Amino acid sequence: MRCAVVDDDRAQTALVQKLLEGAGHHCDVFHQGRALISRLRQETYDLLILDWSMPGLSGIEVLKTVRAGPFSATPVLMLTARADDADVVAGLEAGADDYVVKPLVPAVFLARVDAILRRVRKSQPASGPLVHGPYQFDRLTETVRFGSVSVKLTAKEFALALVFFENLSRPLSRAWLLQSVWGTTAEIESRTLDAHVSKIRAKLRLRAESGYRLLPVYSYGYRLERTATDGGSQPEHGEDAASAQIAPHPAAG
Repeated sequence: MRCAVVDDDRAQTALVQKLLEGAGHHCDVFHQGRALISRLRQETYDLLILDWSMPGLSGIEVLKTVRAGPFSATPVLMLTARADDADVVAGLEAGADDYVVKPLVPAVFLARVDAILRRVRKSQPASGPLVHGPYQFDRLTETVRFGSVSVKLTAKEFALALVFFENLSRPLSRAWLLQSVWGTTAEIESRTLDAHVSKIRAKLRLRAESGYRLLPVYSYGYRLERTATDGGSQPEHGEDAASAQIAPHPAAG
């Protein structure tokens, strides 16, 4: 899981980063709210951890900005010294998924992080079919059908396509996609992602006429979105992937 923590207390951010990375997560550290907001235009995170009282943008202001932007679905945990009931209520009403009061207790903090992750993924079970319009993904057999046609995908192509459909309409950064599909220790070039995107776009006909189109997001990554049409012509076996290449995408800045 890719996490971001923002707190002007450097000792606190160092502790949070150590705990999250020790639990197998990636964690980026920020000391100002505006720095995180700027980074969100380039990166996708699975969880944001916000302090409340910071110079410049407060944690609540950052939270409200997040909820009003294209990354509104990102889970947020408030980690703050403000312990009054009124503050807890204000944080939750502003859109926080959970509220943890400092001083941080490592075991409790990690349990709260795991609980948020479980809630987020509850609507996407680890097994069973995922159906969107004419597309049906079987997670157990790692197969996908487009209408009545079975589409042959490699394991990585299936995983990448599934990630896009599980995050429909959500912009996904290149780094997040690489980590989600190839793993946290994978050392591969960004062109590998582009090649796989091009292949699944061609094989699954992810264009407007099929009801779903896969688009590059400039200097960020990709987004799968639903179009007005839902369920177009079925892909032909052996279709040449070159017939549906995605436009060249610059590396994320």
